Amino acid sequence: MKHFLIVLALFTAAAFAADIDGTWKATAEGPNGSMERTFVFKADGSKLTGETTSSLFGKSTIADGKIEGDSLSFILRIKYQDNEMKVHYKGKINGKEIKLTAEIPDAGRTIEWLARKVE
Repeated sequence: MKHFLIVLALFTAAAFAADIDGTWKATAEGPNGSMERTFVFKADGSKLTGETTSSLFGKSTIADGKIEGDSLSFILRIKYQDNEMKVHYKGKINGKEIKLTAEIPDAGRTIEWLARKVE
């Protein structure tokens, strides 16, 4: 019975993870106004991969991505004015929306994003 419960938990986690696959459009309010970013996510079990594009920073690859149930986290390495920065993202999936918090430790900034799945 114990093994059955472990297998059931793994399948349940995979089912939640599958909901994130695809393209998501995100918006946030920054210090200079509204910002947009597109995320393309792919989940493989608890591993999250993909890429993101913004008009300000161009294309970035998702690194160290993890997904557990409805929670996700990953890191983006972006280049801004010849400086590379790490941006740490954490979020919660709620159906076809993801609320993300992006923290830039080197700059002491936090930005709240709302992403919606593109159908």
